[in-house]
Amino acid sequence: MLKHFCKTVELRSVFTAIAVFIIIISGLAQKNAGKAGYKIKGEISGITDTVCYLAHYYGDKTYMTDTARADSKGRIVFEGDSVLPGGIYIVAGQKNNKYLEIIVDKDQHFSFRAALPDVSENITFEDSPENTLFFEFINENMRIRKQIEQFKADKAQMKANQDSLAIISRKIDLLDQEIEKYQDNLIESHPGSFVSVMIRATKEPETGKIPVLENGRQDSAFAFRQYKQHYWDNFDLTDERLLRTPLFHKRLDKYFKDLVYQRPDSINHEADLLIGKVRSNPEVFKYLVWFLTYKYETSKIMGFDEIFVHMVDSYYASGEAYWTDTSTLKTLVKRADALRPILIGKKAPELILFDTSGSFLSLHHTPAKFLVLIFYESDCSHCKKEIKELNDWYKETETGTQVFAVCTDTSLVKWKKFVLENDLKWVNVNGTRSITRDYHDLYDISMTPTMFVLDENKYIIAKRLKAEQLKSFLTNYINNPNLQIKD
Repeated sequence: MLKHFCKTVELRSVFTAIAVFIIIISGLAQKNAGKAGYKIKGEISGITDTVCYLAHYYGDKTYMTDTARADSKGRIVFEGDSVLPGGIYIVAGQKNNKYLEIIVDKDQHFSFRAALPDVSENITFEDSPENTLFFEFINENMRIRKQIEQFKADKAQMKANQDSLAIISRKIDLLDQEIEKYQDNLIESHPGSFVSVMIRATKEPETGKIPVLENGRQDSAFAFRQYKQHYWDNFDLTDERLLRTPLFHKRLDKYFKDLVYQRPDSINHEADLLIGKVRSNPEVFKYLVWFLTYKYETSKIMGFDEIFVHMVDSYYASGEAYWTDTSTLKTLVKRADALRPILIGKKAPELILFDTSGSFLSLHHTPAKFLVLIFYESDCSHCKKEIKELNDWYKETETGTQVFAVCTDTSLVKWKKFVLENDLKWVNVNGTRSITRDYHDLYDISMTPTMFVLDENKYIIAKRLKAEQLKSFLTNYINNPNLQIKD
């Protein structure tokens, strides 16, 4: 049902909860209003399931809350001693059939009756005015949306008759205005309802009239600035009930993906600002810190590990992540400590390793405008392919680049043979003997091949690139002074 607010997640995620979310949602509580616990009685005519499930949203996932036996008439009872946290809950069958979504909030002792195939059109509630309002909204929204979709279909099939197209476009605009007016009236007449909270949360910010600059042109960036500035105006970030709808995660993800400048320092700044706004609600604070930490720990974008390190340092190592157990905290801090020395912009850790003649060579004392540091294993098929592509590029490049190739083989004979057979005329060293610390620890090497790119002062400017990406990266770096690191 909530697809009329935004796209819902698939029900199968109810049965595949991630362990970390179990930690996050454990201990949720809410003040009891009225009777103790919850009791939700339902009757859905036409279902064939013998067991039904009650699940709830949390972020972009859904989780099991309760199960109930269904009799031959489709009657079910979900019942428990603890009050359920407010939000959107799903009633589903055994075959991933999501029958309906309901609001569970202050009223936790209520009943409903419905019938397949279209549950929303004929559902009735007892002792739950919130759900009655919810489905009135859904049905009215669906009614108008169907008309809009029909007009759009007619418009797509029409020939280029400008007058007719204009008439249909006007009708669509009027229907959009009707939906907007209906929503505004509902919010005004039911200001304390959760339905109103959700409707407000879906409203887009108004950008206002675009001003004209002194040169006579419109300020092209004004609309974006206004949109970003007012993005959260209608969304109550401190209302933890919104965590248990598909709305919160979707809006949060859009903000950091589309509205925040995609550089670590900008994202860190915005993360801290947003987290500061939700400190008054421990549950939202917890989710937001987790979301941002996990999002950037698993990001595939080069350099975004800096955001993960920032989150760990600011909220976990500082002791604010009260929900994290000692083992998890230790793992996160250890991971951040491993990444911190090799973040983009950091000076590359020194390596002093021996070459094929047995002489020790220093990474920091290897002169080059750009230095490609690669760790590889001669028996690794991926490494062989990468070394070949890197060598082909190295022989042709005119960027003043040197390669510092660290072989991880323990067999020196095999390593030297590989160097000769592949005509590797760059700096070849072996990582098994070192004056400096183990390269595994210094550069967080858990797999090969792994590549870093350093500037002439040995600051890390890129990492975990592929040989095929070097040319475009260096070209962009050389031509963009804003990317260059100032010593």
